[in-house]
Amino acid sequence: MGINFRHARYRRLSRLGFKLFAIILSVNVAISGAVFLAVSYSIDRGFLDYLNKAQERRAMRLAEGLTERWQHHRSWQWLADDPLRWPTIVYHELGRGDEDRPSPLGEARDFALRDADDDFVVEPRHAEDTPDSWHWMPLLDNEVEIGSLGFRPPQQIMKRMESRFLDRQRSNLSLIVVSLGIASLLLAGGLSWWLGRRARALAAGALRLTKGDYHIRLPVRGRDELSRLARDFNVLAYTLESNRNARARWVSDTAHELRTPLAVLRGEIEALQDGIRPLNADNLGSLSQEVEQLERLVSDLRLLSQSDADALDIQLAPLNLSDSLDDHLATARRWLEDSELTLTSDIEDDVNIHGDAQRLRQLWHNLLDNTRAYTREPGTLNVTLHREQNEAVLIWEDSAPGVPERELALLTERLYRVEGSRSRSSGGSGLGLSIVSALVHAHDGHLDAAVSPLGGLRWILRFPLISPA
Repeated sequence: MGINFRHARYRRLSRLGFKLFAIILSVNVAISGAVFLAVSYSIDRGFLDYLNKAQERRAMRLAEGLTERWQHHRSWQWLADDPLRWPTIVYHELGRGDEDRPSPLGEARDFALRDADDDFVVEPRHAEDTPDSWHWMPLLDNEVEIGSLGFRPPQQIMKRMESRFLDRQRSNLSLIVVSLGIASLLLAGGLSWWLGRRARALAAGALRLTKGDYHIRLPVRGRDELSRLARDFNVLAYTLESNRNARARWVSDTAHELRTPLAVLRGEIEALQDGIRPLNADNLGSLSQEVEQLERLVSDLRLLSQSDADALDIQLAPLNLSDSLDDHLATARRWLEDSELTLTSDIEDDVNIHGDAQRLRQLWHNLLDNTRAYTREPGTLNVTLHREQNEAVLIWEDSAPGVPERELALLTERLYRVEGSRSRSSGGSGLGLSIVSALVHAHDGHLDAAVSPLGGLRWILRFPLISPA
């Protein structure tokens, strides 16, 4: 099942969403401010450089024209006598920047003229200006100074041009920055809402997991990191649900297994108390067998519990696996013959592993119990041990009946039987193969089940080898 958020849950902005919104918006505002300042500075400096170069070019053009007129008149008296001619001369030499508007850098009042004695022929037209604040360019005739041309610095010209150009550019730039700010606001809001919504879904799902609701599943959309996190969350929820169900089955099955010998003990004790059965050695022996069965079951349960907690008491040391297996099979040979089971073995010598001799005897005993319980008489048990690269490979296979392939992976589950029976007549408590699996893994080995060519079950056990030394 999925999570359905409604009403206030969608409207409420999570802390993560608020933080993302604030961070993204702050970064974009800072970038916009930095861009505004950088562009403004660039416009100011770039425009000033442009004015400097343009004013110098116009001054040089005007200087050339004035020099040619001086060469024609051989003095500046003609201009001093008629100062109204100055705007016409400037206009003629520099021309217009546009057909409708004169160039702001070509106005006559931005230029002044002095003769060779530094007397003004044309004085500056701006009262706030002083001659020292202007730039002066010498006028030469055959390398003889005939006067000097003055022009206003571009910095002063900019004072009256700011309203025309710079203010307009700053206004346009301000509109761009405001637009960028609005876009950043929308981006930050949308992104924070999107991430916050998915984060809230994860948080709500985790909260329901802590309350024991393992049926919850998160919707998985896309292939980004949050989608993978949602898939991992669903796997976690499924695992927890499976573990809870397995634990419930485990407790139920364990209670069932304990109930059977306890019921037998209770019945036999009541029969002795009521005088139905006499108190003799045979009846006490029957009670002792039931107690032993209970003791074995409790011991098996304890071993599996320790294995689950990685607390199994096992002492690994260099061990000759060949001798351990051969000795146990030799002891069990007569016992197998009494059960009409024929044992054949092929055990390679000096196969050494790190092992616990006592736990390995328990491993062989459980495998033999399983073979004896489930192999039809007369039957066959074939055991081989050999080296394969860096592993010791033990193959334990018996004759019919076999196990369907779809159930092979379930054989090592606790209290599992192929026929589903709980009766002890079908082969014990159902913990033997689970203990085999736990002991193999405690020896850093691997256990696999397969169909045997003999018609029964084949177990393949692999242990890491060590050198004989």
